[in-house]
Amino acid sequence: MRKYRDLYVYCALGAALVLSALLGVRYGSVSLSLGDFFSALIGRSGYETERVILFAVRIPRVLGGVLAGVGLSASGVLLQSVTDNALAGPNLIGVNAGAGFAVILLLSFFPMAAVFLPLAAFLGAFVAAALILGVAGTLGASRSALILAGIALTALLNAGISAISLLRDDVLASYNAFSVGGLAGVTMAQLTLPALLIAVGFVVALVLSRPIGLLCLGDLSAASLGVSVKSIRVVCMALASALAGAVVSFAGLLGFVGLTVPHIARRLVGGRVADQLLASALIGGTLVCLGDLLGRVLAAPSEIPVGIVMSFLGAPFFLFLLWKKRYEM
Repeated sequence: MRKYRDLYVYCALGAALVLSALLGVRYGSVSLSLGDFFSALIGRSGYETERVILFAVRIPRVLGGVLAGVGLSASGVLLQSVTDNALAGPNLIGVNAGAGFAVILLLSFFPMAAVFLPLAAFLGAFVAAALILGVAGTLGASRSALILAGIALTALLNAGISAISLLRDDVLASYNAFSVGGLAGVTMAQLTLPALLIAVGFVVALVLSRPIGLLCLGDLSAASLGVSVKSIRVVCMALASALAGAVVSFAGLLGFVGLTVPHIARRLVGGRVADQLLASALIGGTLVCLGDLLGRVLAAPSEIPVGIVMSFLGAPFFLFLLWKKRYEM
């Protein structure tokens, strides 16, 4: 019975993702009639402007939303599994802080190279994660070492961001747009490499789902079952960094997706890591697509960045988690 129930859940989640993607393509800050929409979709002559809106603006944004949801949600599942911390998210390992620090450095000292912001964000996220892995590795790569190293580096990088902001207030506007997180201006070319990284990282995470799940039994139990605890933990941290860093490179610092979505997935499909990854990918893609759509239509013709929408949705959920943890202790 559980097998059929999970199948129904996956079908429902898949349908929700498809529906949210279709709504994201159909609606936006520019209103298109149903006839104009389908005429542009099939390439009918005389609808070039509408075609540009669909294929150069909306479809890349929808694909970017799906990729962002998949990458951040999978990263959250990995982090919460290997740290055994229900409040873990991509920001815990310094990905957001590393990306933000690299971006503000580029804007401050190489303002004419703003076209390289996505690359800078990606490299900053990876360097920060590598530093955390290095520090935690010297301490045995334990759960507490990873968390504490991430907190310490995040605090240090955030201090650096604040210091540079005070000294170079001319970069604040550009940095604030990145730090909020959004999908405005995303192109298909920007999504190619991140899509490849997210796809590879997600598949590797699925392949390693069984030993990752055994880590939840405790380090000693997992080791007695043949799991190389330190190696799996380091690999998972690297995968989580790659997934989140790929998203940061085109969507900025989207918050709360990696924290909240894994909890929803566990409620729906249980504790198996493979099930959590699959369900989280579908839920995350749906939420980010819907969040971006809300941001586009609620304030049309202006828009609210999806990062702000996700914060409005995620912050109450985060407070609920804290409240729940208080009564579980």
